[in-house]
Amino acid sequence: MAQEPHIVLSDVRKAFGRKHVLNGLDVSVDKGRSLVVIGGSGTGKSVMIKTILGIIRPDSGSIRVAGEEVVGLKGAARDRYLSRFGMLFQGAALFDSLPVWQNVAFGLIQGRKMNRARARDIAIEKMAQVGLGPEVGQLYPAELSGGMQKRVGLARAIAADPEIIFFDEPTTGLDPIMADVINNLIVDSVRRLGSTTISITHDMASARKIADDIAMIYKGRIIWHGPADTIDTSGNDYVDQFIHGRAEGPIQMEVLKP
Repeated sequence: MAQEPHIVLSDVRKAFGRKHVLNGLDVSVDKGRSLVVIGGSGTGKSVMIKTILGIIRPDSGSIRVAGEEVVGLKGAARDRYLSRFGMLFQGAALFDSLPVWQNVAFGLIQGRKMNRARARDIAIEKMAQVGLGPEVGQLYPAELSGGMQKRVGLARAIAADPEIIFFDEPTTGLDPIMADVINNLIVDSVRRLGSTTISITHDMASARKIADDIAMIYKGRIIWHGPADTIDTSGNDYVDQFIHGRAEGPIQMEVLKP
């Protein structure tokens, strides 16, 4: 009997008022695989991530993680569930008032109640894995470049050796060289941990670098899903238009004309 994928979303639907964001979304990720979800702004990528984390509850549908239905988890069960995740947020989302090492160790100290000395040692170790020396741990986020902030965010995401990691637009705002550095760090970190990962991005260079599989979301549904190395021959007109950045095609952007 085939093993169930690590993460499975089945017919997930979510509307905000009259705006239907997820329209029967079906997608799955096998254990230890890296899925990148591509698609334009407003297509439902971030809402999909938030429903898996339980930040947003879907109107209907099923979300299973390691065989367990997770929609509607509450209290201690939800806390245990969330402890399995790491997340690299768009813009790094660091705490300005905390030095770097405390940002990296935040989940260890606050979530796992680890003593500060042990948490600091782990933070320094994870920072080293993303190319940051211990002296950076004493700095504050405002003293760092955008690329260094992303590295700190990545160190925080992997600090607890999570089972699952989400990457939200990991290279937004970075120049192409630094973006490639971050992509390489993501690949190395995920391989080291053996984590299952879902990334959402507009950046096709990033998608090609970090993905085992790619799925495209359009109007709240997955319209194509396959191995990353087959995306150029997907045979899907929507995918083809998106990956080549063409204005002409089945995806029509709403533009207000004067």
